[in-house]
Amino acid sequence: MVRLGGTASISHMEVFQGLETLFRRRGIDLEWVLYSDYDIMVDAFVKGEIDLAWNGPLSYVKIKRQAADACRVIAMRDVDVNFTTHFITRADSGIITVEDLKDRSFAFGRRSSVQAGLLAYSFLKDSGIDPRKDLSANSFYEDRQSTTKFDERDVVERVSSGEFDAGAVSQRCMETMAEDGTLPRDDVRIFWSSPGYSHCCFTSQRDLDPTLAAEIESAFLSVTAEDPVGKAVLDGEACDRFVPGMEVGWEWIEKAAEAEGLI
Repeated sequence: MVRLGGTASISHMEVFQGLETLFRRRGIDLEWVLYSDYDIMVDAFVKGEIDLAWNGPLSYVKIKRQAADACRVIAMRDVDVNFTTHFITRADSGIITVEDLKDRSFAFGRRSSVQAGLLAYSFLKDSGIDPRKDLSANSFYEDRQSTTKFDERDVVERVSSGEFDAGAVSQRCMETMAEDGTLPRDDVRIFWSSPGYSHCCFTSQRDLDPTLAAEIESAFLSVTAEDPVGKAVLDGEACDRFVPGMEVGWEWIEKAAEAEGLI
């Protein structure tokens, strides 16, 4: 029996049901459990109560630290490889480099957002801008009254309207907005981009039987949209396929989390 853990949401429940079906077709007896938040799931993984965890980037770093590296990234979504954070501004602003942000206003995403919150804050500091001292104003999504459900879309809207001079969004958000026609291409431009980093991942216990681990990896990689169940899983995860896990690309997140006392 392989036990998979994730956080409680309707989408995760539906995706896990699909994965259970697909894994059982390949002879892997999979059951799953949902937790109320990532920290509880991390604790369950470290205690060995689950074999696999569907992690956000910060929870993976926490697992990696708490489990003393006794884990491995067994699979990822294609969209979680080489993830990128952009700093955007109005097309007609005079902001060309990060240094130009001094005495300007800046909009972050949610505090819990790695790409538009934690890392964006860290990247600013690494570039020589102290958000607390060098910006005329800055705010996270939770600090703003917004009718926009998604924090990064809120950033784009407030920057394009001129309410904030600049803001942080992910490449993934900009691609999604471009696809659905809501990206104001003529109003905003990117003036800084981060190095690529890894994002969400399926994490396994490192002492998992090697043969079983290989079968699990193969099961993830075999998920295809040509199969109705596989298509539902991929659609639920907003990706085209699963890819082999990467043990690199987490350094930026680990550094930022450590600096903010999160790990």
